[in-house]
Parts: sequence; structure tokens; C-alpha cells
Amino acid sequence: MPTRRGLPLSAAGCAGPRPAPLIQQTPEDLHPAPQALENLHPALWRAHQVARPHDVVVPSGHAVLDAQLPGGGWPARVLTELLLPHAGVGELRLLAPALAALQRQQRAVMWFDPPAAPCAWALGALGLDARQFVVVRSRSGARGRARERLPAADVLWALEQALKSGHLGAALAWLPARLPADALRRLQLAAQGHDGPVFLLRDAQQRARPSAAPLRLLLASAGPDQLRVTLLKRRGPPLAQPLTLALAPVLAAPTLARALAPREPAAPPRVGAAV
Repeated sequence: MPTRRGLPLSAAGCAGPRPAPLIQQTPEDLHPAPQALENLHPALWRAHQVARPHDVVVPSGHAVLDAQLPGGGWPARVLTELLLPHAGVGELRLLAPALAALQRQQRAVMWFDPPAAPCAWALGALGLDARQFVVVRSRSGARGRARERLPAADVLWALEQALKSGHLGAALAWLPARLPADALRRLQLAAQGHDGPVFLLRDAQQRARPSAAPLRLLLASAGPDQLRVTLLKRRGPPLAQPLTLALAPVLAAPTLARALAPREPAAPPRVGAAV
């Protein structure tokens, strides 16, 4: 029998190596379905969708609001801007459930230049421990209209450094209307390294001005112990109607009953006879 290099040649040997079996390919293998864009990266979202959570969120304690916030709560690593017609409209009662949850985790909460000194008794009624707050005041100590005109550079610096520290649970900063052009952008960059929510409380007149904050809410009173929340900006489609939230009650029962009682129309003025 003929041999090649001492090995007998068979029919299989003459034919060379046996070819690999063919794999049957389906049309789906040849033309796979395109992957949804929002599945390529957790930070991607479509304009008609509310962004999905890709980081830590803190539930607000208000189910109606959480249903409209991207991720289902106050987002971490971004700025949340709260625009107020005046201080005391209900902003602290809105934030109290989230701040209390952070305090239970032994995480500090810092206040930057609040318009008034925190009241320990009122905060305790909301489930907050005033001993776990750190209050930072501007060196100028200006109040009233002068406070609105000052840029508060020292407060902005302290807030930026606190966000970069990585040892903060949440930050609340009452900022004046006049800010350096790049102030909010710098704060947003600093907030990206902060594993918690950052709330900027500003005047409602700033609603028409551009902002680097990905989440902006306009707050207004909707009646006794109620708050109207308008979502001006979020990672998702605009909300057609504002939300009405029930806040923790602060009025005594008789006072609340008088506030809710329908008012009688004022009597028309009496016109005296001409003399």
C-alpha cells in the first residue's frame, strides 16, 4: 500500500483534514435586532421617558412625588434646586422625611447660610435631631436685602469643599440671587462625587434663568399644610400639572378648622346720602 512518510494512505487521508460541520444560521443571527439605546448605558434615556435610576436615591417620603422623580426619590450626585416665593413655604417639611432617614444612618446634614437659626423644637416635631446638623454661616453675616445682593463666595467655597469631602449625608444651601457665572456649574461638578442629595434653595424669580441643576422644582403654598410642587426640569418629559402634597401638620386643630372654614363674602360698602 502506498505510504506517505511511513503512514498508510487511506481514503480519508487522501482527502485531507475533515471539514468542520456547517452551522445553520437563522435570519435573526444574520441580522440581529438592534439593542434599545437606553440599554446601552444606564445614564441614557429618551425624551419621552423618565430617567432610570443609575445611582443612589433617597425616597422623599411622598409617594406622589417619588412617582415623578427620576429613580423614585431625591437623586444623589446631582443638584436639586428648590425655588421658593419666600422662606417658610413648607420646604423643610418637604425635605424632613429624607433628612430624617439620613440621620438614622448616622450621616451628617449641613446647612449653608439658612435665613434663620434652626429651631430645635420645630425640627424635633418633624423627626429631626438638631444636634446632628452642622450650620455654616457666611462671614459677612448680612441679612435682608443686603443678603440677596452678596455673592457669598465663602459659602460657595465651603459647600464645594464639603461635597468633595465624601463625608456628608445631605446639604442644604440658601443661595442669593446674585451668583458668579460658573458657580452652579462648579457645584454640579462637585456634587458628582457626593453620595447624597444636594438641595439649593433660591428665590422663585430665578425660574426663568438657566441652571446647571438637573432637577428643579418650584414650590408654593396650596393651603394649610399643603404644598404645590411644579417640576420645572427633570431628566424626563415635562409634567403637565403641578403636584399637591400633604405636609406634616403644624397648625393646632382649632386654628386649622378656622383656616379651612369657608369665608363669607364681604358686604358691599354703604353709600351715604349726598348732603
